Amino acid sequence: MVTRGLLVRCEVAAGKDAEVEAFLQSAITAVNAERGTTAWFAIRFGRSEYGIFDVFPDDASRDAHLGGAVAAGLMQRSQALFTKPPQITRLDVLAEKLPAAAPAAAVTKGLLLTFKAKNGHEAQVEQFLRNAKAFVDEEPLTIAWFAIHLADGHYGIFDVFPDNTGRFAHLAGRVAQELAKHALTLLGSVPDPELPSIIAAKL
Repeated sequence: MVTRGLLVRCEVAAGKDAEVEAFLQSAITAVNAERGTTAWFAIRFGRSEYGIFDVFPDDASRDAHLGGAVAAGLMQRSQALFTKPPQITRLDVLAEKLPAAAPAAAVTKGLLLTFKAKNGHEAQVEQFLRNAKAFVDEEPLTIAWFAIHLADGHYGIFDVFPDNTGRFAHLAGRVAQELAKHALTLLGSVPDPELPSIIAAKL
């Protein structure tokens, strides 16, 4: 079971995309050695914007990761590679789907959806997200899925897929349908979907 996570965003300096991508791909060796890092994903949001999403069983494991080799490497390279220091957002994991064994195919596509809860409806949003796990458990191409509450007050979902087919099936599935059905009641902002590529993963 995972309860804590991190979302890191990096705005890459001009001409440094390949260097950043190579660093993130190489970081998997250090991450694999971290017993407390349950899952870790290096993400390309788009041209010159990269990031990391990772989850942990507890605060101690998250703190150990933040004090580890990957975070140190990012900070050491920050001035050379990024337009500003990486933005690190702590988050709570409300519900999750993780594969019981290593997936047969690599995950290559992701989805990050964030939104605000309508004032006074935070508990209902959290329950909605927890209930959504039952729908996701029925999606064989949704390899891993996390319902999250970010430190800035937003809620959301992060999940990964082997390809665009899996991502499209999820976007057309029950979670999206139920979210649309209850949007006027529960949501305080329009959901903001991002469709990143996964360039390295620990699952």
